[in-house]
Amino acid sequence: MIDGWIVLAAALSYIGFLFAVAYAGDRRQRIRASEFGRPLIYALSLAVYCTSWTFFGSVGLAAKSGFDFLPVYIGAIIMIGLAMPVVARIVHLAKAQNITSIADFIAARYGKSQALASIVTIIAVLGTVPYIALQLKAVSASVTSIIGAEEISSVTGAVIPPLGDIAFAIAMAMAAFAVLFGTRHIDATEHQDGLMLAIATESVVKILAFLGVGLFVTFVMFDGLGDLWARAAADREIASLFTRGFSGGTWLTVTFLSLVCIILLPRQFHVTVVENHSERELRLARWLFPLYLIGINLFVVPIAIAGLLTFPGGSVDADTFVVALPLSAGAGWVTMLAFIGGLSAATAMVIVASVALAIMVCNDIVVPLILRRRSVAAQERDELAEMGPLLLNIRRVAIFVILLLAYWFYRAIAQSHA
Repeated sequence: MIDGWIVLAAALSYIGFLFAVAYAGDRRQRIRASEFGRPLIYALSLAVYCTSWTFFGSVGLAAKSGFDFLPVYIGAIIMIGLAMPVVARIVHLAKAQNITSIADFIAARYGKSQALASIVTIIAVLGTVPYIALQLKAVSASVTSIIGAEEISSVTGAVIPPLGDIAFAIAMAMAAFAVLFGTRHIDATEHQDGLMLAIATESVVKILAFLGVGLFVTFVMFDGLGDLWARAAADREIASLFTRGFSGGTWLTVTFLSLVCIILLPRQFHVTVVENHSERELRLARWLFPLYLIGINLFVVPIAIAGLLTFPGGSVDADTFVVALPLSAGAGWVTMLAFIGGLSAATAMVIVASVALAIMVCNDIVVPLILRRRSVAAQERDELAEMGPLLLNIRRVAIFVILLLAYWFYRAIAQSHA
């Protein structure tokens, strides 16, 4: 086990590092003007698609269902790598009509229906809040795996780490980050350079962390891929897991869902469409993003096999193999690397999703209600300009409300499983 204060200090230090990166990104104009810098940031920011489920859950699914984790990424690779003209067309339409969210985009296809935009926003919030809660759950589970559990909550019955509920502290830090760097402009079509640089940085951190853990597990804990495969082949249950045929219907369904989600999820629409500057960014993303997805999945199966060999009989939750394996080997620094990687994957998703949802809630629910109450037309720009500070505050409050709802949902999940 690792001391709880070390884990907490590492988490807060990492989030502080993100604050510094985002601040620098908002101040440095040459990054935006760079021939390669901005396209690289854009391509890496698309990896917000890789959440804590990628970092922890892919291994867990591989340990239970073999290669069934792959369709989640195949669809995304097809859309960005092979169907880029479709993405470029969506970006072009969004820029031409000043579209700021997936709700606006769908509503624009039906005569810019305000009612439809509101419905899409409500559906997006209801669908995304539980997913944000899962990110908080993943962070909490990784902390519990690292420092152990010494206390049971009398309110929820859930396991609480010795330092208290770190998920709440992380959620509030994410909310503060999203408010500071995701609500700097009244016009939601303006680019959030600092936010995007931070998300791109997190993409680098999480892939390096996962590759680092994979290399350690494969070549330090075991004697390479050959050794892992040989041991897996000698275990009938593990061998059957990775040699059985795949379910065509499941693969096709999940592949299709991931194909559309890479564009239609609020956070993905925000980074792919709203934050796009030029076609040059799309050209780089067309090959770099698929390579990223391939790279971050290179060691999923080896880590899953290593976990099944090291923790037979389900003694350890497969979703925590990425942390549990180096911890069991006494490699504290690798364990902390895994924790930071998982935290990075979670924070990137939560921050971008909360910003995207806040814009939707503000523009498609709150503002129409305000305008209706004031009996003014939405086209009266002078009135909207005067409302600028109010709009920013609405988005900021919405971010905190969304994160608090996600935290409440996370605690409800913990209570139901107590």
